[in-house]
Amino acid sequence: MLLVVTYSQAARTTLRNICRTHEGVVVRRLGRAALFDETELAAFLALRLREKHDEAVQIEGTEPFNEFSAVPDAVREAAAAYEDRESPATPYSKFASGTDHPSAAEMKRREL
Repeated sequence: MLLVVTYSQAARTTLRNICRTHEGVVVRRLGRAALFDETELAAFLALRLREKHDEAVQIEGTEPFNEFSAVPDAVREAAAAYEDRESPATPYSKFASGTDHPSAAEMKRREL
């Protein structure tokens, strides 16, 4: 998919118009950003937007996030356990302390 991010009011207006006119290309609209299908038409529209608004538009290629291949089991299990905690006010660092769950500091250092 293509992620198109706008950084000016004029670029946001043009993006909104593109999204309304070419609904079949838009996977999801996110306010000042949009995800486009990975098609030549989507690339054309994104590039046209950048030509019109120059540095006020950023285009990035994305790929779907597969949590089962990209994220270690320990992290997925920690997320599920944390959401199932008894007290919703418990911060993760306190929750993970004394358990097998990875600490926030450990997860911060590791890349996916």
